[in-house]
Amino acid sequence: MNEQLTREALKLFRIIYGSVRKHSQAVEKACGVGGAQIWAMAALAETPGLRVTELARALAIHPSTASNLLDKMEKAALVRRQRGSADQRVVQLFLTEEGARILDRAPRPLAGVLTQALEQMPEATLKRLGEDLRELIAHLHVADESAAVRPLSEL
Repeated sequence: MNEQLTREALKLFRIIYGSVRKHSQAVEKACGVGGAQIWAMAALAETPGLRVTELARALAIHPSTASNLLDKMEKAALVRRQRGSADQRVVQLFLTEEGARILDRAPRPLAGVLTQALEQMPEATLKRLGEDLRELIAHLHVADESAAVRPLSEL
């Protein structure tokens, strides 16, 4: 019985991973940029002027990962950084016209299918899922904790 349940759980993980990958590929094909970049642009379109740490929090990634992502996006002229007039240390982020055009072409959901699915789940289910996944991670014995703060596309 345990072997059958193990195989079924593995199949379910494959469905989740395959769905995320398929959506990511659709984003890349439609826009020429990855899902993490689209999600970042969507966050900036929703809240122009975010700082790097605020964007990192919105994407659930490490600030240095967000900064690296922004470097690529800035080189591609998708976002621009602007220093605050009152405090030059404050750097705000804005979507460029090119970034807005690409965002308009992006397949929905902009934050990705996994994020959307999780957001639609009841709180009790999310708590239980979190507990169960933490238990699974404990059984891995080689858990890569740094993966928690990187976009799925970088794993």
